[in-house]
Amino acid sequence: MTMTTKVLSVSVPVADQDAALKFYTEVLGCELRTDIEIWPGARLVEVAPPGSEVSLLLLPRDSEIPVATRLGTSDARAAHDAIRSSGTTLHNDDLIRMEGVPAMFSFADPDGNGLVYLEDNS
Repeated sequence: MTMTTKVLSVSVPVADQDAALKFYTEVLGCELRTDIEIWPGARLVEVAPPGSEVSLLLLPRDSEIPVATRLGTSDARAAHDAIRSSGTTLHNDDLIRMEGVPAMFSFADPDGNGLVYLEDNS
């Protein structure tokens, strides 16, 4: 199994999601891909350059959604087990499963940078 299949998205911490959205779309020419409230108070704003497979998540610094680099993996359960066995501290005891969203979990690299694995079978 190849554990990491691709980079899916990178979080950009922002002070104001509306101002950031305007900058990334109107100034930088990115397209809006997603602007939804995942749960009350947790807004996910996703933009990307046209044609790009990698997107940017514009998240408040204090967001409940992890400010992280999101990586694809072909098997989230196997990746979770491998990360755990490496001694890396996981932020989730088990996979997070939400309707309509791939299985995922979060952790940090040795420098404290946030990482999220999402099961990606594309």
